[in-house]
Amino acid sequence: GSGPAVPEKAVRFSFTIMRITVAQGPQEVKVFEEAKPNSELCCKPLCLMLADESDHETLTAILSPLIAEREAMKTSQLKLELGGIQRTFQFIFRGTGYDEKLVREVEGLEASGSVYICTLCDATRLEASQNLVFHSITRSHSENLQRYEVWRSNPYHESVEE
Repeated sequence: GSGPAVPEKAVRFSFTIMRITVAQGPQEVKVFEEAKPNSELCCKPLCLMLADESDHETLTAILSPLIAEREAMKTSQLKLELGGIQRTFQFIFRGTGYDEKLVREVEGLEASGSVYICTLCDATRLEASQNLVFHSITRSHSENLQRYEVWRSNPYHESVEE
């Protein structure tokens, strides 16, 4: 075709709060636990970029500062005053890496009939190919939840083919 090539994948680096606990003496009290960990519903994006997964230099340049910040957070404590009482919080990270928002010829969003380049924005493959620099996250977490609910409940009773 013509025009700039669009990388095979849009790579999203995100995080999910899986569990929040409070130390109460020798025991931990669970304050929150993610019931259904799912990248569409609970991952909060930190950055979105268009890159080929095999382009290690680009991935390293963009993700290294995020990984370094996360490593620093592992050994730090957040101190907040809540209700007049000083509280100390510690960050515990489980799992690492980035997840791919699939944009391929053979699998992923396009193969499922979607024209969008990833699940976090409304840019089509054509639009992204014309402006790779300003591609960004355009959908909020609540908008993604609404879209997911429409997809899950299928209120228009669309068939699989539709």
